[in-house]
Amino acid sequence: IESRGFIVGAPVAYRLGVGLAIARKPGKLPFHTYDQSYDLEYGSATLQMHQDALAGKGRVLLVDDLLATGGTAAAAIHLVAKLGGNLIGCAFVVELDALKGRDRLAPVTCFSLIHYD
Repeated sequence: IESRGFIVGAPVAYRLGVGLAIARKPGKLPFHTYDQSYDLEYGSATLQMHQDALAGKGRVLLVDDLLATGGTAAAAIHLVAKLGGNLIGCAFVVELDALKGRDRLAPVTCFSLIHYD
C-alpha cells in the first residue's frame, strides 16, 4: 500500500516468487483503476488499484509497513475483493496495538513483526 509499503512488499514478493500489485493515492497510477475511499482520523482519503492488477484471480497477501487504525488496510481489502482476489491475510512490519486496527480487519488473519502499545 502506497510508497512505504512498496519497500516491504517488493522484497516479500521477490522472495515468494510472486507478482506485486500496488495500491496508490489517486492520480499516481496510469491506465484504468478502481477507487476506494475511506475515513481517516483527520479526514478522508482514497486508494486506487489497476483494474487488471489481479486479473480476477489469485491469492493475495496484503503487505504494508504499519497497521494503525486499519482504515487504509480495510480500503485495500475492499479493492482486492472488487478485483476478484482471494485475500489470504495481511502482514505488517509495525502494529500500534492501542489503535485496534486488527479488530477493524477481522476476520482477516493479520501478522505483525513489531507491536507497540
